[in-house]
Amino acid sequence: MGETEKIFRQLLSERILVLDGAMGTMIQALKCDEKDFRGERFANHGRPLKGCNDLLSMTQPDAVEKIHRDYLEAGVDIIETNTFNANAVSLSDYGLEAEAYALNVAAARVARQAVDRVARRTPDKPRFVAGSIGPTNRTASLSPDVNDPAFRAVTFDQLVQAYYDQIRGLVDGGVDFLLPETTFDTLNLKACLFAIAKLFGERRIRLPVLASVTITDRSGRTLSGQTLEAFLTSISHADLIAVGINCAFGPQQMSPFVEELARLSPLPTFAYPNAGLPNEFGGYDMGPEDLGRALGNWAKEGWLNLVGGCCGTTPEHIAAIAEAVRDARPRTPPEPELLTHLSGLERLTIRPESNFIMIGERANVAGSRRFARLIREEKYEEALAIAREQIDGGANLIDVNMDEAMLDSVQAMTTFLNYIAAEPEIARVPVMIDSSNFDVIEAGLKCVQGKAVVNSISLKEGEEEFKRRARLIKRLGAAVVVMAFDEEGQAATIEHRVRICRRAHRILTEEIGFDEGDIIFDTNVLIVATGIEEHNDYAVNFIEAAKQIKALFPRGHISGGVSNVSFSFRGNDAVREAMHAAFLYHAIQAGM
Repeated sequence: MGETEKIFRQLLSERILVLDGAMGTMIQALKCDEKDFRGERFANHGRPLKGCNDLLSMTQPDAVEKIHRDYLEAGVDIIETNTFNANAVSLSDYGLEAEAYALNVAAARVARQAVDRVARRTPDKPRFVAGSIGPTNRTASLSPDVNDPAFRAVTFDQLVQAYYDQIRGLVDGGVDFLLPETTFDTLNLKACLFAIAKLFGERRIRLPVLASVTITDRSGRTLSGQTLEAFLTSISHADLIAVGINCAFGPQQMSPFVEELARLSPLPTFAYPNAGLPNEFGGYDMGPEDLGRALGNWAKEGWLNLVGGCCGTTPEHIAAIAEAVRDARPRTPPEPELLTHLSGLERLTIRPESNFIMIGERANVAGSRRFARLIREEKYEEALAIAREQIDGGANLIDVNMDEAMLDSVQAMTTFLNYIAAEPEIARVPVMIDSSNFDVIEAGLKCVQGKAVVNSISLKEGEEEFKRRARLIKRLGAAVVVMAFDEEGQAATIEHRVRICRRAHRILTEEIGFDEGDIIFDTNVLIVATGIEEHNDYAVNFIEAAKQIKALFPRGHISGGVSNVSFSFRGNDAVREAMHAAFLYHAIQAGM
């Protein structure tokens, strides 16, 4: 942990910290014209540039620095860089994609200079620069074309590259923190967090990261459809220092969601609402005194560790907020729940008292002839009906598998998951991305905004490949099924099964950073009654191994393909069903 992070964490425990207010509102008040936006450097640029606020950090740095200083004089602890749209995706509207890195460096330096100047006058009060990272102007989870649900205006990889270049500029310009904010699509945020982890890993550095979501309707969901619970679950893999809510609402409308966030999150929490709702002219009418009073009440309720303002707020609003929370005690985050959480649009929590978790496995080209035919014929909308039927039948997760020699499995997985994203009744449950081809798994993970499950990885190809895949799964925010295979092959004995699971658990938890609750061990339900003597104990071995593994790793999970056990009796459904019932009874008792 760096010195800046230590100071920041200490301050969070002592008082409620104050963020700045709206940059865009203050820039609009400058009434800059096209010439002001262009400056000398972009005087001959081929497109109109008025409205590209991020550009002013280059062309009008003194004006931007004055905005920062005004907020600092109002009493803030943290100012945000003028970089909300300074990414290649958003800048493409102005033909400025190539300037993304330079814009972020310039903006970070302007903010750093403002903070350093004020700090020289008041060295006893630490102040920080947060690198503002907006959500871009495109969504990775939804199609902009209602007639083509699988189409995406931007891909996960494109977002990662754009965010990576922005983050690189912010870090090189000297920010203290990174703040991805105004998240309307969790998949966009996951791409940003992936880019942050990539840069940190390459440079062997770490800066504190805060993340903020935007709730866009009064039902408490993001624009891409997730509940607040599901959102928090989807980003739980990231090493965040705090999580918050901003924009879309004024304090009255945002209040229930700030309360919910304070109840749910084990991290420090923050909020920065708009100055009310916009009026008919697009302005904001809530004055400093009213906003300060409302946010002071949030502080009295114990909901806040940081607070600030979003659209329509000014230094006067922030001064009122700072005064309102000055003597309030910061929120004490609750202890984290040691439970397994997965998510689609909604959260699935697996508790010790939960019923047996059912995984629908018919959206599988190897397990359903009808599904395979529809996928081969590219009738994806009809194939959705199979997934929907399983959810209606009680499935808690949907397993999707596209492993067939005649398919482009990466394309098929991507297309079908994009179709699922457009169907809330299906997308509400978590997805299990199932493939023996890791490229297909990776492609699938880049399509889902929720916390998915990967099925599966194993030690069959050795530790290094296992670690590579596990690191990528962790960065993409998924739980993982570990098959009981190693370099010696498939485990059949109790001892071999337990040995593999011990080894995998050590690597995943101690080296990769997985939470034990995100590991699912599949210890191989193997066929019995084949006429081969060594197969006779396979079912008993599974049950005993499950019992030992559950004792070793009580927050881990055990799974298995139950139908395998009776495969010798295919065609005799009565016998198979009886075997499944007996096997399940004992396996569940053992911890499955």
